[in-house]
Amino acid sequence: MLCAPGEEMPELSSQDDSCAVLEREDHHGSGKLTRRASADAALALHAPSFGRRHRGPRRAVTEMIVGTPIEQQPSFKADFQHAASETYLITQLSFKLLSYLGVGYRWVCKLMALGLYALFLMPGFIQIGWYYFTSPCVHRSIVYGDQPRNRLDLYLPENLDKPMPAVAFVTGGAWIIGYKAWGSLLAKRLVERDVIVACIDYRNFPQGTISDMVEDVGNALSFFCNNIASFGGDPNKLFLAGQSAGAHLSSCALIIQAKKQKLNGRSRVMWTPSQFKMFFGISGGYNLLELVDHFHQRGLYKSIFLSVMEGEESLPRFSPELVVKRKDFQPWMHLLPPAMLFHGTADYSIPYHATVRFADSLRAAGVKVTTKLFPHKTHTDLFLQDPMRGGRDELLEHIVALIYEGEDAPESVVSEQLVPEILLQLARLVSPF
Repeated sequence: MLCAPGEEMPELSSQDDSCAVLEREDHHGSGKLTRRASADAALALHAPSFGRRHRGPRRAVTEMIVGTPIEQQPSFKADFQHAASETYLITQLSFKLLSYLGVGYRWVCKLMALGLYALFLMPGFIQIGWYYFTSPCVHRSIVYGDQPRNRLDLYLPENLDKPMPAVAFVTGGAWIIGYKAWGSLLAKRLVERDVIVACIDYRNFPQGTISDMVEDVGNALSFFCNNIASFGGDPNKLFLAGQSAGAHLSSCALIIQAKKQKLNGRSRVMWTPSQFKMFFGISGGYNLLELVDHFHQRGLYKSIFLSVMEGEESLPRFSPELVVKRKDFQPWMHLLPPAMLFHGTADYSIPYHATVRFADSLRAAGVKVTTKLFPHKTHTDLFLQDPMRGGRDELLEHIVALIYEGEDAPESVVSEQLVPEILLQLARLVSPF
């Protein structure tokens, strides 16, 4: 049972009919359909033509399940037209964003630093980009809603012989430059540990404001919760993760959905926060009132930040730390999943105190929450430089341990170094984040 945003959805369980297609015995002797084949069938239903990749050996089985012809491999002309339309849209939005920014030395300096930062890490970006565009594990741009950029990338382990844990990941990007592909490195590492990952895209400013972003994330989580079993995921092992602005948007979506569930009842909502076993917040900011001036000094000027957040009067409403302190929120606090919050103590983009204070607010409201602070780590160390360094990734190991808590986790994969150490150090030195 595949559901789109906007449809009424009854309460789901691991025995829901949507799981029936995953394992079926043909009693006439034709054999057992694989979980991988059913995942391909679901991809055939949801992926737009430019994002589908179908391989020969799975074609007949997939057609038998879906009952409709599979589209042919998209032509170069179709790919080119899609890329051209996306480029045109981005150009339009960039000029609109420049009209908000004006000429200011802070953001211009940050832009130049960003260019140098990307240049130093380019060897790693090239390798991850190659994986993103060529790996059969990556299924790009699956549609989850009817708004612009309502797409997600799905990363599927090669061996889908059993239901696997699944993580919905919301990327950061200061609410302005976020993109689903930013999660490729983390997703690659998790897929190697037999975890399905959905990297969620959403409207950025100026294409949308904070309400649009939270709405998009909520719709994506609805799609994820209601359909992940069709892609081989275990509906009893779902996790939500967000990094930076993505951690903020994810926590907002959880809080808003908890309120909807309390007001309307579980059977009247598309998904519930309790469907997630845990929320992973990575380097997030959860009190916008305290971040306005800080961001202004960092180059995200107050005028544009307030435009993103729909005015100063909206800041308390979209500050999870403040919302969970309100007395009228207490009746539905128990609906939130446990939280694990990560932050580096050398983070100067969003000070680690933001995570500490949010954890204290959640704890005071009765939510189970744990924090892990990484000494001397910056905003991007945890998410980019450390994984590109290769070897043991401390953040990843914490996440995997929590996903497989009480079970035997797949063996750790020793990651190769993607960028020479000297370039990593230079990137850290010039990082605008």
